[in-house]
Amino acid sequence: MSNFFIRRPIVAMVIAIITVIVGLVSMAGLPVAQFPNIVPPQIQVSTTYVGADAITVEQSVATPIEQQMSGVEGMEYMYSINANSGIMSLNVIFGTDTVPTTDQILAQMRQTQAASQLPAEVKNYGVTVEQSLSSPLGVFVLSSTNGEFDPTFLANYAYINLNDPLTRIPGIGSVSIFGAGQYAMRIWVKPDRLATLNITVPEVIQAVNAQNKVNPAGQIGGEPVPDGQVFTYTVTTTGRLTTVEEFENIVIRANPDGSIVRVKDVARVELGGQVYNIRGRFQGQNACIIAVYQLPGSNAVDTMKQARAFFEQQSKVFPSGLEYTVALDTTLAITDGMKEIVKTLFEAMALVMLVVFIFLQGWRATLIPLIAVPVSLIGTFALFPMLGFSINTLSLFGMVLAIGLVVDDAIVVVEAIESHIEEGLSPKDAAIKAMSQVSGPVVAIALILAAVFIPTVFIPGITGAMYQQFAVTMAVSVLISAFNALSLSPALGALLLRPRKETRGPLGAFFRGFNKFFDTATNGYTAICRGLIRKLAISMLLLVGLAVAAGGIGGSMPTAFIPEEDQGYLFGVVQLPRASSLQQTTAAADEIEQILLKTPGVEYVTSIIGFNLLSTVQSTYTGFFFITLEEWSKRTTPELSV
Repeated sequence: MSNFFIRRPIVAMVIAIITVIVGLVSMAGLPVAQFPNIVPPQIQVSTTYVGADAITVEQSVATPIEQQMSGVEGMEYMYSINANSGIMSLNVIFGTDTVPTTDQILAQMRQTQAASQLPAEVKNYGVTVEQSLSSPLGVFVLSSTNGEFDPTFLANYAYINLNDPLTRIPGIGSVSIFGAGQYAMRIWVKPDRLATLNITVPEVIQAVNAQNKVNPAGQIGGEPVPDGQVFTYTVTTTGRLTTVEEFENIVIRANPDGSIVRVKDVARVELGGQVYNIRGRFQGQNACIIAVYQLPGSNAVDTMKQARAFFEQQSKVFPSGLEYTVALDTTLAITDGMKEIVKTLFEAMALVMLVVFIFLQGWRATLIPLIAVPVSLIGTFALFPMLGFSINTLSLFGMVLAIGLVVDDAIVVVEAIESHIEEGLSPKDAAIKAMSQVSGPVVAIALILAAVFIPTVFIPGITGAMYQQFAVTMAVSVLISAFNALSLSPALGALLLRPRKETRGPLGAFFRGFNKFFDTATNGYTAICRGLIRKLAISMLLLVGLAVAAGGIGGSMPTAFIPEEDQGYLFGVVQLPRASSLQQTTAAADEIEQILLKTPGVEYVTSIIGFNLLSTVQSTYTGFFFITLEEWSKRTTPELSV
């Protein structure tokens, strides 16, 4: 094979160019993340049983759905949260090797099987089955600069103008808006008036449902019609009620004496919020919190970039006095880390090329590894889409370490060709003879290195998913490097290499001094090895001592799944005892916020105070804090260029 490429170097160059192009195109479309996708897919089934307590919700809603959901294909475990506000949230966790979309379909089918056992109120409200992530990708805040807008207006502005466009951004799986609820017509009944008139609450609800509905009335003059009919009219009637006065005039009862009992006679009607048990706060003031959640497998950096651009565009049409703030951007740590890794990648490349130049002592010989190494590294990205990989810290770390491995193949080929050129052969003949000697070792080395890394792919669970991209990246780059060593490197060697001439000037003096030092070091190392070979007992003692020392140092080091890194933000929680009120929780959160805002290094404090915000079975109010560190939040998201 090598002889073919040596005689036809253009073919080798074309293959290398195509490899680089395919790698670059693949790299441009790959998702970017901090780590591989190791989070198990989570499907959330949620609904609300209006007016029910936590026990009733558990028995009548959660239990039937859980019974049908049990045993769904790929499920690891599930848990439900039932609150006294009537909210039920069932979280179904699937295995890491499953497809989130398939998991959602399977969960939806099982939930449908339980629909017949659910109360009618729950069916009318609806059951939502969606993919879910535990933590948001980013948090945006709508606030009023002069206090002109109340929390209800801020929340509904977000619901009406921002929620739907945000969900259409590629990569955003869901959007949660925290603050005052959506606008709703609230009917506050007066128990004493109901008792006096002998009216029950179900009667009021029945009257509202009967008179607040769409009433299609058909057409006048529609086909078939007698001859002479010229016009067809569509009949429109009053549909759903929209104003407070219309709801106040709903008739509850018509008495035999001709008197009428209306809603306004037994209740107070106002346009208010749908819920009152949740509040959003920013820097200690009421605000609307908009949390965006990433769609599994999407490009986190690109998604957050588009979300930022969307808010920047929308801010141009905000009402006067309304502003937005990016309170939390979890991609800042990703982009900053990627920037450092890419920098390290180029530094490692430069360092390797410098070492190669010092040892090979010629720009022609150095140029061949300088061309072959990027081809191997960039070509590795071509397989990432097929393997479902992303550009993350582990895959890029694999690239950094692979530089030292893939450069060896090119160096072996170059040195073999140069040795035969020094014997008097022409560059082409030297390349043919050299490849007949080193082709076998190059292939053997590539297969051995691949055999070291590829078994990592078969490690099960989260650990295997975590490290397989690192291992496969190195294995693929080594295999591509071996192919380049059999095709591109000998072709370039036959074209570029010439008989070596003595280097003059300062560079020549440096090379002579380096060669003298290196020969001395090599001879000394050889002498030490020769002595240790003769004294086997000393060698074994040194080996055992090093093994014991390594084991002792390794045993004393702390263990962890992944290294701890500064992400630029913190999460905090305040949870009061049972039966605590929203006002008590807000007061406690306010004290914590004031302390945090005075803490050096803290720029933004965003909190959500509501009923059962966390995964807990305790029915009480909790406050959930997003604390953004000033050092990170002042950084702008850099453009990722790998």
